[in-house]
Amino acid sequence: MKDKAAIVTGAARGIGRAIALELAKEGCDVAFTYLKSSKEAQELCAEIEKTGRKALALQIDVRDFDKSKEMVEKAKQEFGRLDILVNNAGVTRDKALMMMTKDDWQEVIDTNLTGTFNASRNAIITFLKQKSGSIVNVSSVSGVAGLSRQVNYAASKAGIIGFTKSLAKEVAAYNIRVNAVAPGFIETDMLSGLKEEYKDELKKKVPLARFGKPEEVAAAVKFLLSDEAGFITGQTIIIDGGLFIQ
Repeated sequence: MKDKAAIVTGAARGIGRAIALELAKEGCDVAFTYLKSSKEAQELCAEIEKTGRKALALQIDVRDFDKSKEMVEKAKQEFGRLDILVNNAGVTRDKALMMMTKDDWQEVIDTNLTGTFNASRNAIITFLKQKSGSIVNVSSVSGVAGLSRQVNYAASKAGIIGFTKSLAKEVAAYNIRVNAVAPGFIETDMLSGLKEEYKDELKKKVPLARFGKPEEVAAAVKFLLSDEAGFITGQTIIIDGGLFIQ
């Protein structure tokens, strides 16, 4: 992937940060979006630049179609090209359906699913013109198997899997690949706020008896974006320590 240019949405922290760093280490210039984490975004820029690659931090809300278009344009201006898109930006608003508000539903759908559409729609024009490009969408095991108190999140992440399959078929003839990853319990901010007793209970459900690391998700994303995965498209790799073995 040396000298390629990538966009990673929602990358100031967690899985997105690990993906951005992994791509930089592989030789990519990396543009990434963040919403509020300005300090973390600047720190990530410094980490990327330590690898000898260019970094571009963009404070953009992926729910905004026009801002997503601006994101693509700025990345191309900065790097002179665009080869990779990783749709990682996401939020959770977990609660029982009977307690879920319309805003709880809409914010998750708009960020996770519509955000994936916005970024992909604006990047795909470039990929089609150059007849090359690769997209990886970050879904979740919640979108594969469903988790209680996550009907909004599960719906958005299941939608991403359907989006991935459909777009992969649509653009394959243009040498564009589209895949997804579905992480399970990963050591990020989403888990850090849970009580230790509850986390111990969750680990008992995982055959590998631990939580995953952001770097392990990033490694799978890197593989899917690489030429080594050149014959893989429309697939979803589940990264969950065996939690939902089918």
